This record gives sequence, structure tokens and C-alpha cells, in this order.
Amino acid sequence: MAVSLIDKTVLITGASSGIGEACAYTFAQAGARLILLARRRERLEEIAHTLHEQYGAKVLTLELDVRDREAITSTLTHIPSEFSDVDFLINNAGLSRGLDTLQNGDYVNWEEMIDTNIKGLLWVTRAVLPKMIEKGDGMVINIASIAGRQAYPNGNVYCASKAGVKMLSEALQFDVNGTGVRITNIDPGLVETEFSLVRFRGDEKRASTVYKGYTPMTGEDVAEAVLFCATRPLHVSIHDMLIMPTAQASTQMVHKNL
Repeated sequence: MAVSLIDKTVLITGASSGIGEACAYTFAQAGARLILLARRRERLEEIAHTLHEQYGAKVLTLELDVRDREAITSTLTHIPSEFSDVDFLINNAGLSRGLDTLQNGDYVNWEEMIDTNIKGLLWVTRAVLPKMIEKGDGMVINIASIAGRQAYPNGNVYCASKAGVKMLSEALQFDVNGTGVRITNIDPGLVETEFSLVRFRGDEKRASTVYKGYTPMTGEDVAEAVLFCATRPLHVSIHDMLIMPTAQASTQMVHKNL
């Protein structure tokens, strides 16, 4: 039987937009209790209010940057008792900056991607995973990317960071084997979110061209895949999932009608 999410606690990082926000709505509708973590407090509060109004969801918002190890560790080990027993961790926070060859790359962009996509995932997982292991139940779902499977021109550091997420997901399978904790890695292809807007630092015109001429996935499409993985029977663990828009064959081949 599928696992019920009623009264289960789900921690979502990068919850203020995109896939993270979509996961918040999808899991709230399924009856989960939510911890929403992101840097934009106002946006988090808006989402939390809507989730409570629409689904009666109990929501705790945490204004945090996953790159801040001390703040993450301190906050996640001292959250209110009603939310302290995390059943599902969705490591969604991540970003890309720039689109340059390595030899022309920006050190600041590199550090932001590595600190968010790799270190941030480590800090949050390290704070939450021990208690899951202690109780013999729980699930960590890492949102990586097809870029972690296939490189593309000028994607160097971003691709490397997402390959790191995928490898950490694989390594975690060994670390938690026999504990009852499940690990899932999800690699989405092109999803229309704020991703390209962040990559190009607010250049809306450039960002919009990424999604023209075909139908990309939405955050909701990925959230439904996350929900499917989370609700499998306890004896079933989906280790790895690749989810793509129909128009996309690889990181470098997308059929566009322009």
C-alpha cells in the first residue's frame, strides 16, 4: 500500500519558488505538515498562508540560506517539537550562475553554485538524517539535474555540482542501508521556473528564450514525481529517476518549433 502523508513532516529547501514551491502545494494537499526553508521570508509567508487557507496545512517557515552551515545546524536542531520529527527531506535548493567556459569563468559564480548545490545539501542532510536513522524511518529526496548525467557547453561547474548531488545520493544508499531510511535522486530536464532568470541575473529577455518553441515541464510536473517516490510502500525505494519534457532528448537536443 502507498504510504500516507497525513501528519507526516516534510522539510523542503528552496521552497519559495519553482519546484520547491510546487512540492509544498503537492505535499500539503496530501495532508503533510510542512517546514518551508528559503531566503525570502515574505514569499515563504505568502505560501504558508495560502497552504493553510486552502488545505488547512500546518506550516513552519524558516528564513535561512543553506550555505550558512552554523545557522542551518542551529536552527534545524532546535525547531518546535511539533515539527522536529522530520519524515521527508526534499533537498531542492540549488542554482546556476552564468554560462561561460571554464577559462573565462567567474570565481564568485563558482563558489555560489558549489556552496549552494553541494555544501548546502550536505549541511541540511547532516542536520536531519541522524534522527531519521535513530527512529528507523525517513526519506531523503535530492533534486539534482540531467546536467549531472550529461554535460553541456559552458555548463562546467553547474554540471559538476549536480553530478556531485547524484553521486552523494548513490553514496547515501550505502550509508543508510539497513537503517530503514530511503534515498531518492531525481534528475529533471528543462523546467520553466526562475532557474534561467537566476542564471542570467535577472535578464528576463535572455531567460525567456530558454523556454520558447516547445513545452517545458512545470514545477508541478516534478512535484508529482517527488510525491510518487515519497508514497511508495516502505519496502520499495526508487533510487534514481530521470524526468524530461517530451521535446527534450538530451541536454543538447531539444525540438523547438521556432
